[in-house]
Amino acid sequence: MKIYTRTGDTGQTGVIGGRVAKDDVRVEAYGTVDELNCFVGQAMSFMKDERFADLKADLLEIQHELFDCGSDLALQRPELRPYKVTAAMVDRLEQWIDKYDAQTPDITRFILPGGGEVASALQICRTVCRRAERRVVTLASRQEMNGEVLRYLNRLSDLFFTAARAANHREGLPDVEYVRSAEVFRRKR
Repeated sequence: MKIYTRTGDTGQTGVIGGRVAKDDVRVEAYGTVDELNCFVGQAMSFMKDERFADLKADLLEIQHELFDCGSDLALQRPELRPYKVTAAMVDRLEQWIDKYDAQTPDITRFILPGGGEVASALQICRTVCRRAERRVVTLASRQEMNGEVLRYLNRLSDLFFTAARAANHREGLPDVEYVRSAEVFRRKR
């Protein structure tokens, strides 16, 4: 099989159920999810020791689920097949957020991206995830799509934030606080 098909040479691409312009909101949404998946892979490549084995395993599962998100977003005609992203996947992300949050000290101020290499890479994942979420919001306002993808991405960005904090903590690095604000968060209970 050849990688190139020449079918996109005129600015059109195939989605599940038809063809659309390559700059269609649907393509922009799943393309941004694909970009996020690349950054997740990069973040995993920085996790070279056993301290990150659990996080790396969770991120591998997330990479598969991001493919599911992209598949659902590419589905122009939902009657062709069932959606892949489910509420159970969102629930599991919440469990992981709680797991990583329990490993970190309380925060009282906003956190600046930074610290170690792993945490910095996860913060990039967080911001790209937020952009993907914005693209999916645009798609949802114009076309039919799986609403669970939007919920999934919303939780996923929270997971990246919490995992970045956990990564810094595992490496003995403090969070970089935004010092120009008052304390804005409550302590954990």
